[in-house]
Amino acid sequence: MSLAPTAQASAAADPLASRLPVTVITGFLGSGKSTLLRRLLHHPGMDRAAVIINEFGDVAIDHELVAASSEQMTLLGSGCLCCTLRTDLQETLRDLFIKRRSGEVIDFDRVFVETSGLSDPVPVLHTLRTDGLLGAQYRLNGVVTLVDAVNGMGQLDTMPEAAKQAAVADRLVVTKTDIADSASVARLLQRLEALNPFAICVTAIDGKLDPVFLADIAPRTLAARTEDLNHWLTPVAFSAKGASKVADPTQSAAPPGAHDSAIRSFCLWFDEPFTWEGLNAALQALAQLRGPDLLRVKGIVHVQGEPGPVVLQGAQHLFHPPVTLEAGHDTEQRSRIVFIVRNITRESVEGLFAAVGALGTTAAR
Repeated sequence: MSLAPTAQASAAADPLASRLPVTVITGFLGSGKSTLLRRLLHHPGMDRAAVIINEFGDVAIDHELVAASSEQMTLLGSGCLCCTLRTDLQETLRDLFIKRRSGEVIDFDRVFVETSGLSDPVPVLHTLRTDGLLGAQYRLNGVVTLVDAVNGMGQLDTMPEAAKQAAVADRLVVTKTDIADSASVARLLQRLEALNPFAICVTAIDGKLDPVFLADIAPRTLAARTEDLNHWLTPVAFSAKGASKVADPTQSAAPPGAHDSAIRSFCLWFDEPFTWEGLNAALQALAQLRGPDLLRVKGIVHVQGEPGPVVLQGAQHLFHPPVTLEAGHDTEQRSRIVFIVRNITRESVEGLFAAVGALGTTAAR
C-alpha cells in the first residue's frame, strides 16, 4: 500500500465534484432501512437517485413495483432508479454507470446502497477503493447506520455485526423512538456516544429524515471549507435530548460501554506536517499488523510539499487514494486523524507513528 495524491487543486477541474456520491445505508435486521429509503426517495430533490438493494425487507422501497419486476433495474414512481443486487456490487455499479452514460437509465446524481441487515459495511468501502473505474466515477459520501430504539441495546449486546455497523458510521439514525420509552432511548444514545463519538446522531420517526442530514457527508470539492471538513471529522457529543453538538476535539473519545470494550475510537492531532514517506510507513505498518481491527480511518492531514490539506479515508487493509484540497480552505494548522478500532489502544498507534518517524514529533493530545 502506497499513498500518493490523486488530484491537485485546479481551477479548471474538480474531480471530487464530478464523481457521483455513494451513500451506504446499513443497520441490523428490522432497523428500518427500507422504510427510511422509501420516504427519503419521495422527498423533493431526490428524484434522480439510484438505489441498490441486496435484500427485500418487510417494507420494500416500492413493494408493488419491485415485487412485480423481473428485471434488475426498475424505475420507481418517485422517478428514482431501483437496482436489485444480483451480482457483486462492483459489477452493479459499473453497469449502472455505463447505462447512465448511454442514456439507457435516468441521469442519476447520487447512489444509495442498502446493505443486508447482517452484513459488514466495510467490504462496500473496499469495493470503491479497489476498482479503478469505480474510483474515477464514484466517491464515498459516507456510511449511515440505523439503530432500532426498541431492540438496539440487545443487538449491540449480542450481535457483533450490529456493534460494527454503528462503530464505522459517519451518521447514526435512531429509529422507532415513537414506540420506545424515553429512558431506553436515552440509554441507547449514551451507548452510541461511547461506541462512536465521531458520528452525528439524530432520531427518526416512521422513517422521516431530512435529506440534508445525508448530503455531503464527506468533502465533495477540492475547495472544501474548514467547517465542511470538521463536519465530516470532528468528534461530537450528545446533549440530554439527543441532539449533537461539537465536542472539544483535543480530548479523547468517551470510553466504550461494557459490552463494546473491544471497540474504541480516538482522534490523534499532529502539530507538524507529515512527509509522504513517513505517512505511508505508518499507515502501511498499521494495515499490515492490525488490518482486520482497523475498522475505519479518516483524516485531514498536512503533508510537506502539498499545496493544501490532504483527505485520508480507509478501512482495514485498504485506503482510498488521498485527495489534496485547495490551499487556504482549512484554517486548522494541525493534522487530525480519527481511528475507529478493535482491540487497539491509542498509545500503540501513537507509538507506531513516532517509531517510523512520520513527522519527527509526537502526536499532540
